[in-house]
Amino acid sequence: MSFRSYKDVLKYYMRSERANLQGLENSPYRGRKGQVYVEFVPTRTKLINAFLEAGRILGHPTVDYNAPEKLGFGYVQTTTRSGHRYSVAKAFLHNHKGRRNLHILPSSIVTKVLIDPTSKTAHGIQYVRNHLKYDVRVRKEVILSAGPIASPQLLMMSGIGPKENLNTVGIPVINDLPVGRNLFDHIAFPGIIFKLNTTDVSFIEEKGATLQNILEWLQFGEGILASPGGVEGIGYIKTSVSDDPEEVPDIELISIGGSLVSDGGPHGSKAARRGMMISENVFDKAFGVIDNTDTWSAFPMLLHPKSKGYLELKDNNPFSYPKIYGNYLTDQKDVRTLIAAIRHVITLSETEPFQRLGAKLHRADYPACRGLVFDSDAYWECAIRTLTATLHHQIGTCRMGPVSDPAAVVDPELRVYGVQNLRVVDTSIIPRTTSAHTNAPGIMIGEKAADMIRSTWKNG
Repeated sequence: MSFRSYKDVLKYYMRSERANLQGLENSPYRGRKGQVYVEFVPTRTKLINAFLEAGRILGHPTVDYNAPEKLGFGYVQTTTRSGHRYSVAKAFLHNHKGRRNLHILPSSIVTKVLIDPTSKTAHGIQYVRNHLKYDVRVRKEVILSAGPIASPQLLMMSGIGPKENLNTVGIPVINDLPVGRNLFDHIAFPGIIFKLNTTDVSFIEEKGATLQNILEWLQFGEGILASPGGVEGIGYIKTSVSDDPEEVPDIELISIGGSLVSDGGPHGSKAARRGMMISENVFDKAFGVIDNTDTWSAFPMLLHPKSKGYLELKDNNPFSYPKIYGNYLTDQKDVRTLIAAIRHVITLSETEPFQRLGAKLHRADYPACRGLVFDSDAYWECAIRTLTATLHHQIGTCRMGPVSDPAAVVDPELRVYGVQNLRVVDTSIIPRTTSAHTNAPGIMIGEKAADMIRSTWKNG
């Protein structure tokens, strides 16, 4: 029972899904009886229609982008129920909090896994709550599901990881494994913004964040507040610089019902630019003149970066953040792929659907890029290196692989190599980048692991 193929894992994707997607009721790839609600966003601007129509003009059909038949564009699908976010906690925990064999401890931080250094067997965990330290013993096994940053950190705090780093911070080595050394992430460039000569066509936070709209969303799950950060569409493309022999996309286009400037203005939250850690100085010089106006943007997200990062411990304090080295854009192929994607987005904007709205590329003035010819490859590379942001899809830091894989941390049953009774169950085990966001794969991993664990202990 392992993650051998698409067919092996499809049933686990479908098991958890309760899809309510108009027009896809008969799709053989969608689940309808699971715990996680999936639906289309109820509120749309004219920009999503332009995006899909422009896509069709350039040969990108309108599809269910989560189905495997062909690449294309589609309306964004979200884990929401009636316009309200439906988290995994709501789906899997809230209705079971009263179970006698489930104990949820809020405000608690696990600091290490307890492992017998002689037998190399995990027998519990240590955690801190209200400034007090506790040890908890297990009868069967310890399962880490702390995510692609905290799970490798916990393994290293427990003596499982690269011996050089563990020796440096003074942690006794129990097993020398390449924990944290295989970090991949999805990054996106949010700086391709098109001015529109049509008003009231895009989301603008200051106009939409009214008491009436808030009440409409709370009561009916409709309106601008039902939008997932302004995202309206997703498109998968294979750029001209891809060298993959198969029909595998290398870019995801995230079509926005607006852009980075949509949450600006005197009373705007400026949440997107702050979340992407864009400095006020850079933003104001690049986009200040179009702040809080009608715009369209599509973020190209790099699906399969060649650049690889890593993380390691800063010290032996479990409350210290680990040191993360993303190494973004260190492989020039990633830059070339993003530039090709930018040019494809510009071509989309030049089609008749967007020209009806008067779409015109904004000439962003990045201080670091002055002196470079606008729209040249050199300009776009400079812009990419100035403004690219993570979408927090980190994977691979507890890589799954066969015993012959020198980069593997866990086996195909998600058991940590060289340590008994210890598994990792989260997106840190994904061995290579996926052509998708990591939310659904993370849920699938949990579903698959549940069957693995059940199978392991079915006889006691």
